[in-house]
Amino acid sequence: MDKFSFLHPGMKSHFSDRFVTRISDCLGWYKEGMSGDVGLIGLPASKSSITPSHSSGAPQTIRSCLNSYTTYSGERSKDYKDLRILDFGDVRIHPTNLDETISRLYISVKEMLEVRACERYVLLGGDHGVSYPAIRAFQDHYGTVGVIQWDAHHDVRNLEDGGRTNGTPFRSLVESGHLKGDHLVQVGIRDFSNAMKYHEFAKDHGIKVYTMGDVEQTGIVPIVKKEVERLSKITNIIYLSVDMDAADQAFAPGCPAIGPGGLTSRELLASVSEAAKHEKVKAMDIVEVDPAVDFRDMTSRLAAHVMVRFLFL
Repeated sequence: MDKFSFLHPGMKSHFSDRFVTRISDCLGWYKEGMSGDVGLIGLPASKSSITPSHSSGAPQTIRSCLNSYTTYSGERSKDYKDLRILDFGDVRIHPTNLDETISRLYISVKEMLEVRACERYVLLGGDHGVSYPAIRAFQDHYGTVGVIQWDAHHDVRNLEDGGRTNGTPFRSLVESGHLKGDHLVQVGIRDFSNAMKYHEFAKDHGIKVYTMGDVEQTGIVPIVKKEVERLSKITNIIYLSVDMDAADQAFAPGCPAIGPGGLTSRELLASVSEAAKHEKVKAMDIVEVDPAVDFRDMTSRLAAHVMVRFLFL
């Protein structure tokens, strides 16, 4: 028997509608010489997480959640079914050596950029520590980089108490000279979630900090629009870094550092959409999703929807 009637070995079984294109249908593995619209890479590192985390499993889970969304936007009356996403796969993480892992992440992102297969990129963490080597690679490739960081935390902890962790990426970038302080914007910083010393570090280095109080008073979309315009005038490209714990625990229960008082899912999605519209926004990472503690993939589904808002302009 050469074929099966209803079995497809190696493939998941799911309902198919001839009129529906799912975002997962737009993904294809990168091969040498190919070109596409958006490059996708997984950075499954989570051993540096201060809070025990299995966020190394997030890239694959978020990819699978893309099957939950279609390419058609009713609000925009547009079907994005022709968008081509090239998947570069996941970086192989060293099992014990953190420095080696950071090096592998940097080299892999740099190599992806060097083939110039795409105009924009999505990077799936992993904990927030992956942003340090990733943004370094973008800075080395494009020159001056501006960053908008959605986060409950500053992530500028000292390195003496634990080395490089998911709480240190932006301190590492600023102190190494790969990112100027006033080229970093932090949105959604949550009350009673940071130390005074780290808030002072951010202010002393010129980092633009918008707390949840600022978001409530001004609105997140006007804040993001203002800062994207400012960064576009002083940097070569803009990189978005979305720590999913910026969202309230009601919307993102699968984050290692959940907490109340965060962004709603609509605020997060609307602000990412606003930022992604600008031509200088070239990349976005999505970090701090732990599928092992998530509920019905709520956090991974929101992360996948954040990715959708970046993909479809």
